[in-house]
Amino acid sequence: MTETPRQTLLEVADIETFYGSSQALFGMRFVLREGEFTTLLGRNGMGKSTTIKSMMGLLRPKSGAIRFRGADIHGLPAYRVAKLGLGLVPEGRHVFPNLSVRENLVATANNRCANPTPWTLERVYALFPRLKERERNLGANLSGGEQQMLAIGRALMTNPRLLILDEATEGLAPLIRKEIWDCLAELKRLGQTVLVIDKNIGPLLRLADAHHIVEKGRVVWSGSSEELRAQPELLHQYVGV
Repeated sequence: MTETPRQTLLEVADIETFYGSSQALFGMRFVLREGEFTTLLGRNGMGKSTTIKSMMGLLRPKSGAIRFRGADIHGLPAYRVAKLGLGLVPEGRHVFPNLSVRENLVATANNRCANPTPWTLERVYALFPRLKERERNLGANLSGGEQQMLAIGRALMTNPRLLILDEATEGLAPLIRKEIWDCLAELKRLGQTVLVIDKNIGPLLRLADAHHIVEKGRVVWSGSSEELRAQPELLHQYVGV
């Protein structure tokens, strides 16, 4: 029986983004499909985070198109992009340092996309029991791993159609990294569409449905985990592993 193709959720089409007069993206293009776990791979400085900032409205591409559920979101301000259902866990976490764990989670909670089984405090605490234990602690008093859990939980509380994680496990201890990967595996099981940037290739090969390798501001290869395993030279050439 042939599997029904998944619908396109987001399309990045030939975008070119600049920092002042310095060009960072050169015709970046790829597609994200509903319910898939997708990665952007590549060395530092190749344009992965710039791509996410362009998608989220934090940077405005000079040309190209970004379509979400068929609608052009290119040039929309970040708050409007977020309201459409894009949830970002940014590099560096950026939790609210002077709010408690609970306050961080409820501050942006919403179900604008009418998720029939919405993320609630109880669901986030079940996913990350450590956050329940730290419920009254300020964001500034959490460890790096706890802050990352909080940043993921905060994004989930917006009930996003697309969850984006920029450097999902960077700088975390091995045990905490495992908790994050277990969380992402659970989100995949639940059918959440996820886009991840990370340097830990092993877990990404186990979880991801699709990979896009980025080099000098453009995608130079796209394929499945099976295809990437069969071409280890690509990881050596473009990712450095």
